[in-house]
Amino acid sequence: MNVLNLSIILLTVFLSACAQLLLKLGMQRAGEDYLADGIGGMVRVLFSPHVFSGIFVYAISVLVWLWVLSRVDLSIAYPFVGLSFIFTLLFGYAFLGEPVNTMRVAGSMLIAAGCLFVARS
Repeated sequence: MNVLNLSIILLTVFLSACAQLLLKLGMQRAGEDYLADGIGGMVRVLFSPHVFSGIFVYAISVLVWLWVLSRVDLSIAYPFVGLSFIFTLLFGYAFLGEPVNTMRVAGSMLIAAGCLFVARS
């Protein structure tokens, strides 16, 4: 795999993880509206800044992913999606104050090792 393809794959995974963070932030702020107010609440949540931004960033990541799929074997590209576990672990810790313990770190390192094995194959 060449450096450009690897870079674009990593960008896609990073964008997807960013989208998940934005969606989580949006639902923390607007989640009760979504549950309590039916359709009106759903519409308000959908167009809240964080949720809307998360959907937009996710859509961009899908478009970039389509570019990846047009150039890289699926069996090579898709395992890198596992790196999103690492990004979301870091984002959860850094931006949401979520706990990080030894088991989560160990699991994330195993995922990263698997991605390295696939990249070298």
